[in-house]
Amino acid sequence: MSIAQATPIDDSAVTTDQDDLEGAMQDLGRQARAAARALTQAPTAQKDTALRAAAAAIRTNVPAILEANARDIAFGNDKGLRGSMIDRLALDEERLEGIAAGLEAIAELPDPVGMVMDRWTRPNGLEISRVRVPLGVIGIIYEARPNVTADAGAICLKAGSAAILRGGSESIHSSAAIVDCLHLGLKTAGLPETCVQLVPTRDRAAVGHLLTMAEYIDIIVPRGGKSLIKRVQKESRIPVIAHLEGLCHVYVDAAADPDMARAVVSQRQDAADQRLRRGGNAAGRSGGRQAAAASHRRSVDRGRLRLARR
Repeated sequence: MSIAQATPIDDSAVTTDQDDLEGAMQDLGRQARAAARALTQAPTAQKDTALRAAAAAIRTNVPAILEANARDIAFGNDKGLRGSMIDRLALDEERLEGIAAGLEAIAELPDPVGMVMDRWTRPNGLEISRVRVPLGVIGIIYEARPNVTADAGAICLKAGSAAILRGGSESIHSSAAIVDCLHLGLKTAGLPETCVQLVPTRDRAAVGHLLTMAEYIDIIVPRGGKSLIKRVQKESRIPVIAHLEGLCHVYVDAAADPDMARAVVSQRQDAADQRLRRGGNAAGRSGGRQAAAASHRRSVDRGRLRLARR
């Protein structure tokens, strides 16, 4: 199973004709809706075959994927991305093996479709069950990491839902190569390749179109920074499952090494301090950040005290 002959996405493929872009996005939506109907009925074995075949395709096509990734890294360097962002973007044989192993791990998970979550009987004898069913079509918007392309597509596939993926502009070639491998897996299993689709443009306007395609998409899942999450929540006409800034907790098992636990807590504090310093001068936010920093330090200090008392 080779993707060596796949047509790469042109670096200049940024649609300027908004009518064409809207039409292309509508086509993705129609194809995803049709694929979702087929995928809803797919048995567990067929979905797992697709995932395992996709993992095999990743391993077979390592050179082609790394070539695509090199184009993304060159684009990122030209764009002036920080070293940490380039590292998130970069793939190598070890990371690709991790992606393939991840696909196989998802194949090993229990199939959630049809799982009975609860069952009860009403006083009149009526039996009621709460059963898991596919969501339908899921739009997923995320940033630079190309491994998210494999994870998101595979999880949706396992859960019986079609996926439209809009990855970061920096990783478009890597994501396209990975989606080609997912398509090979789907084809091997006899499922529509359109069960997993990638938005094939860097044009930011594509996100705006995606967020309004309520006739085709059932749920939007953004994964990224605060600005991305806020934009999606503000503009979406579709229900959104989003995270933002949640709280981080460290739980120390009775058998854990106390020195390691202290190091984890200290590293967490150092990372939080760095984030606060980077954003502490932003207009209108300094007071809130200082209060958050003080609250966070009190929490960490309490954690250190509890560890010290062990």
